[in-house]
Amino acid sequence: MGKVYPAIDGRLRDFIEEQSVFFVATAPSGADGHVNLSPKGMRGTFVILGPQRVAWLDFHGSGAETIAHLRQNGRITLMFCAFTGPPNIVRLHGRGTAVTVEDAGFADRLGDFPDPPDLHSARAVITVEVDRVSDSCGYAVPLMDYQGDRDLLVRSHSRRTAEDLITYRATKNAASIDGLPVF
Repeated sequence: MGKVYPAIDGRLRDFIEEQSVFFVATAPSGADGHVNLSPKGMRGTFVILGPQRVAWLDFHGSGAETIAHLRQNGRITLMFCAFTGPPNIVRLHGRGTAVTVEDAGFADRLGDFPDPPDLHSARAVITVEVDRVSDSCGYAVPLMDYQGDRDLLVRSHSRRTAEDLITYRATKNAASIDGLPVF
């Protein structure tokens, strides 16, 4: 049976830090619009900043739904699943903010990540103020082996200049699929 916790600490913190992938869910306000669910990964891109605060590096990609939704309403849920070892699922519900590469303070926020795989490809730091921490059984989550991080995203963006990335954001990340502004 699932349980609600007051904070991310001890066993929950250890579990979250051991996971090589997590999932992010956001949605625009109102009855219309698309719910977005994105996998996130790469070692060194997620940090626990406190008992109710986490952050991750958000990289340039084909969409920017998370940033658009956070700017509109801030609602977010992160989910971590055990694919090895004892079954477990941990969810962090809260309010998120995005500090983008175009915002003052972005460079300062990069200091929260002691060992990032790449900073050139980062377009934002997403921070979540967690107001609910819960777990559930995870009995139906399959057992899978972690083979390593993919380096395709980092390699792809390493060929782009800073100006290329500005153009990429302006053309590919200007708005969400529902038309909400992003960059």
